[in-house]
Amino acid sequence: MLFKKQIMFLLFVLCVNINGISGTVEDYTDDILYGSFPEDFIWGAATAAYQIEGGWNADGKGENIWDVFTRKDGTIIDGSSGEIACDSYNKYKEDVALLVKLNVTAYRFSISWSRILPNGFGEINPLGIQYYKNLISEVKSSNIEPVVTLYHWDLPQPLEDLGGWLNPDIITYFKDYSRIIFTEFGDDVNKFITLNEPRQTSVKGYGTGEFAPGVQGIGDKSYISAHNQILAHAKVYHLYQNEFKESQGGQVGISLNIHWAEPATDTTEDILAAERYMQFYFGWFGTPILLTGDYPEIMRSLVDDKSSQQGFLTSRLPSFTPQESLLVKGSTDFLGINFYTTDKVSNLDEGVDEISYFADDNNIQFQDEDWYNSGSSWLKITPWGLRNTLNWLNQNYPGYDIYITENGVSDKQGNLDDLTRIYYYKHYLNQMLRSILEDGLTTVKGYFAWSLLDNFEWSSGYTEKFGLCYVNMTDPERRKEIKASGRFYQKIVSANGFNVETIC
Repeated sequence: MLFKKQIMFLLFVLCVNINGISGTVEDYTDDILYGSFPEDFIWGAATAAYQIEGGWNADGKGENIWDVFTRKDGTIIDGSSGEIACDSYNKYKEDVALLVKLNVTAYRFSISWSRILPNGFGEINPLGIQYYKNLISEVKSSNIEPVVTLYHWDLPQPLEDLGGWLNPDIITYFKDYSRIIFTEFGDDVNKFITLNEPRQTSVKGYGTGEFAPGVQGIGDKSYISAHNQILAHAKVYHLYQNEFKESQGGQVGISLNIHWAEPATDTTEDILAAERYMQFYFGWFGTPILLTGDYPEIMRSLVDDKSSQQGFLTSRLPSFTPQESLLVKGSTDFLGINFYTTDKVSNLDEGVDEISYFADDNNIQFQDEDWYNSGSSWLKITPWGLRNTLNWLNQNYPGYDIYITENGVSDKQGNLDDLTRIYYYKHYLNQMLRSILEDGLTTVKGYFAWSLLDNFEWSSGYTEKFGLCYVNMTDPERRKEIKASGRFYQKIVSANGFNVETIC
């Protein structure tokens, strides 16, 4: 039986292939569309607290799960941590000065929950509040809009000791923390993002254990942590609407990561497999929040059926109550998208022997060996995937303004003459321009490059560099310098688009 969304995806793939949107490595040419983005288009750069701040125990900050996780043997490839990182806790003015040089109009950064509430709840740390007040003031005085992420993976360790995102009480803790953030900073911040990539928290933090807190439970705990994150997001969204929206007039959204799924062949089986991949990857969070208040039909069907065959009394995929569905449905003012790369997907009936999120979708995914490499094994350079993704989102989740809240590429060297990164931005940004000018996607409102700085790249430590700006991690002063890619990005931003001068 084909679900409605699978049929729609089959038609969508056929359409984009006919119209030449989809592509392969042969499409990597210098055929650039010259044109301008909308006048009010937002240009930004993004960072995350644990990756850049350092000051891990400064001025009353409590421990978070990454402070603890990085001290365990074998968790970080180079044995490093974010205890100092880019030292942005002390050098945030240098970061803002770089933003000014890049000529961006917005800065997306996250707040460290443990810096505000050292125990995750209870007593507020006034020095933590003051740090972010200082940062926001510096950003705004530079005519840059602060975009604040409430949670970017650094849960206070005392809350993890209580079960973390597996404990439904986390919903209340997150709501209480968020109320403090809205109260203290809401008059100066117009856009808040509740959660960054809750899928990664669920799959890697509470599934494979590759990320903090290192919990393994890919067949059940991943689904539970996702469920609690969705409910926590919805509660915080409605908190803002009910208590802060009228006086502050801001917006609350969420950032979800997504890969484009390219069918491995043009068979109906692989085309439908690619749609399943999109639903298990993005729809897991996007469909409840943006569309129905419930999980995608295909996800519900497959996990329920496999759970039953595996002997579970109830599905491994939790259910929303009718009241929870009403709370979740439509609980965002905008959609943040973190997009980097593309996967090829083939149909594969994986049966019921393996109890795993990865086996539940009956797919196998891989990347084409001809696609260009980056400094990360998972990140192949596929600009056309961004345009396909934006069109797919517009078709399946219409009615929301979209901000690309992360997009960028890694290398291993951190060179100042980072030509691969220039290539990446040139073609990804041009595909975004094509989606607006040629496909009519006027809902694409802004773009944030990942990342402003070379920083602590989670379990890869400092071995992978994503920055528009170089940071000398062996220098106690953490000297920073704009790379060639940063200067290229500055030209695109200043021109608000592509002309002969911007790409030379």
